[in-house]
Amino acid sequence: MNLQYFDYKYSFPLELGGNLPGFRLAYTTYGTLNEQSNVVWVCHALTGNADAGDWWGGLVGPGKYFDSERPSPNKDFIVCANVLGSCYGSTGPLSTNPGTGKPYYHDFPTITIRDMVGALDLLRQELGINNIHTCIGGSVGGEQVVEWAILQPDLIKNLVVIAASAVASPWCIAFNESQRMAIEADPTWPERRDDAGAAGMKAARAMAMISYRNYDTYGFTQALDNNEQTDGFKAAGYQRYQGEKLVERFNAFTYWALTKVMDSHNVGRNRGSILNALGRIKARTLVVGIQSDLLFPPTEQQFLARHIPDASYEEIDSLYGHDGFLIEFRPLAGIIRTWMASAQESRGVAQTIRNQK
Repeated sequence: MNLQYFDYKYSFPLELGGNLPGFRLAYTTYGTLNEQSNVVWVCHALTGNADAGDWWGGLVGPGKYFDSERPSPNKDFIVCANVLGSCYGSTGPLSTNPGTGKPYYHDFPTITIRDMVGALDLLRQELGINNIHTCIGGSVGGEQVVEWAILQPDLIKNLVVIAASAVASPWCIAFNESQRMAIEADPTWPERRDDAGAAGMKAARAMAMISYRNYDTYGFTQALDNNEQTDGFKAAGYQRYQGEKLVERFNAFTYWALTKVMDSHNVGRNRGSILNALGRIKARTLVVGIQSDLLFPPTEQQFLARHIPDASYEEIDSLYGHDGFLIEFRPLAGIIRTWMASAQESRGVAQTIRNQK
């Protein structure tokens, strides 16, 4: 992975007020940009980074569906950027506030999905990309791609939205607020240091895992060792492991900021209505739901598919709930491949009809 940086040195106004005095985005590119027909832009989820081949290795990389190394002319130019507000090289709460010379910490301004996409679009312009062949994302990444397709209706040719929604549900907001309450309960949270709130974030991540998976997932992967067991349960150890693993690579300030981003997601804000906003999308769209998803249930993806013009809906039957979008590479690649092929077949039929005329 060749991590690169885009530094925007001008004031960046934020949707909910205020501004950032410039920002940095960390990003990666794979492959070579051709005459603007091979761009695949991947948007990551809550705690993801700019290396799509790392967290989506079953879908992005050599020999995978999105492949920058396959023989021409089918070689992809893959772009993935760490979102504004994150902590993997992009400007976020641990970044230095130019106004004080110290990290933002609690003072990092409130940002939204629309702000994230605005920053991504400035990076796109910097890279000289005028057309995106395929824009794809799951969960919070899926929210970004929907927002981008509304903001720039003529930019994206094919849109792939996985396990995402048009607006944050009260259920999703409740999960996020419960996690922030856990961070608030950590006595170190008010302190201005990088590891403040770390213990609270461990508990928050454990709560989140329950929403990312489901009853059947835990029953299958964390079953009792035997009938006599009274302690040392796999499920308990798994929750602690997930919390500790996140603390090693993330921080509570970023987690707090990005869950707030999730809460405020609403494509209809200042656009008349959600339906009016979705109606602006011109990209040919594939929406994928996960049958067992508790956090973003399939009804939310079905809503997107009903109200986005030229949209198709497919569903994956996965044991892994919301996390299925990070795990079920084979069925997901199969769905995308079939959907892409159907567009080529339609164009072929249309061309035949034109030739017959």
